[in-house]
Amino acid sequence: MSAPHLPKVAGIDPPVPTSAHTSAPAAPTASATCAPAAPAAPPSPDALVQDRLAGWLSDLTTLQELTERLARTAGLDDALRELLRGGASLVGASRGLVTLHPAENLGHPRTVSLGLGRADLGHIETIPHEPGTHSPYVRLLDDLPPAGDRSGTAHPDIPGEDGLDPRHREVAARLGYAASYALPLESAPATATDGPDPGPPAAGRLGAAVWLYDEPAEPTKRQRHLAGLYCGYATEHLARLVELEHARETVATLREELLPSRLPRVPGVRLAVRHRTGPQGGGDWYDALPLPEGALGLAIGGITGSGPGAVAAMGRLRASLRAYAVMEGEDPVAVLSDLELLLRLTEPARAATALFAYCEPAARKVVVAGAGHCSPLIIGPDRVEYVETSLSAPLGMLACWEAPSVEIEPEPGETLLFYSDGLLHRTGDAMDRGFARLHSAAATVPRTARRDPEAIADHVLRTVLPEESGPVHEGEDVVLLVAHFD
Repeated sequence: MSAPHLPKVAGIDPPVPTSAHTSAPAAPTASATCAPAAPAAPPSPDALVQDRLAGWLSDLTTLQELTERLARTAGLDDALRELLRGGASLVGASRGLVTLHPAENLGHPRTVSLGLGRADLGHIETIPHEPGTHSPYVRLLDDLPPAGDRSGTAHPDIPGEDGLDPRHREVAARLGYAASYALPLESAPATATDGPDPGPPAAGRLGAAVWLYDEPAEPTKRQRHLAGLYCGYATEHLARLVELEHARETVATLREELLPSRLPRVPGVRLAVRHRTGPQGGGDWYDALPLPEGALGLAIGGITGSGPGAVAAMGRLRASLRAYAVMEGEDPVAVLSDLELLLRLTEPARAATALFAYCEPAARKVVVAGAGHCSPLIIGPDRVEYVETSLSAPLGMLACWEAPSVEIEPEPGETLLFYSDGLLHRTGDAMDRGFARLHSAAATVPRTARRDPEAIADHVLRTVLPEESGPVHEGEDVVLLVAHFD
């Protein structure tokens, strides 16, 4: 019967068990009582091989679990925290920090910690650098190995280490750590092959991580090897997230530049807007532009698709609508008819919704035409109701678009609320319940806030989309345009 193996810990060899083929000891004889004990039989080669194979299997299983958890992270900060947790379990540490320094055109440096507060990070940053070094990292990461070397740097006994800066010892004593182990976040160098293109180049050195021990300690050779493999995979994952985040920020910046930088000031009406962009950047937009003779044009709409292509198409559509509004804004139906023709000719693969309102604040008259877009909501001291507009298909869906407009006469102190359908979709409810939730939010605007379009916009958004709301469609844009008539 073979002896049972002791439980394995990742990165640590278990004791070698006794031989599985030794027989039970016989009863001692008189002649044997005085004889010296026979030496124990050495372990068989098969048992050593089995133990080594079991250790490798345990290490591979641990690495697979940790890398799978890391791969499930979608955000950069979440990935950095998971990297610290996974690395801490591999090297046997309890605290740590990671600093990311992507290329200048891919974002700003950032630092994430595990078990360290802001004040702790502030103390660590006071450790002076070595003379002559210009490292972008904190002093704990100042003596990393050169590029290409992923072996890491250990300080196994900071209180007793010779040649260490006194400030380093002071900070270590203050924060309660006695040893550290640092690793660069660096991808493996690419190897030349005769096969097909291996893909994009490696990420190179993206940053560094350090783990702290409460007592003097140093990771074993196996622990260092596992941590190096784990950090190599993490570097590639982080590089992809850095590029993705940079792309999203670029699209968001482009989108903001394509929308109005400020709202116009027109006597008799005050405006407010709230805009939330989905992570991939959708095609929802809004506009407010002054027109001749003291008039005002208000528009809101959306185009199918997401990402840079949809953002560019949105910019072209909005610019075209502004031109048509200046030429024939007093007739919203003509404005949308021209826009529909342009969309069919220049964007045949896309459809769009749009709503355009021609406002004459002095005469308190608003003419609205919509193409597949949600009806505006009017909020007043004595009424909260949806404006009845004609039902119409979106632009680009029919061979020829045309629908009648509707005229509204808002009373002094009343407000028109224009919104994108993303506001309703983000509630996670069916559309009819979304409309009911929006109506309820508008009806509960405090009386003291009904003359402030900014307060109205904040109240509606906060009520329709509370932080604790259920499942939301994170890809949907939200646009809320508020026009209050004095």
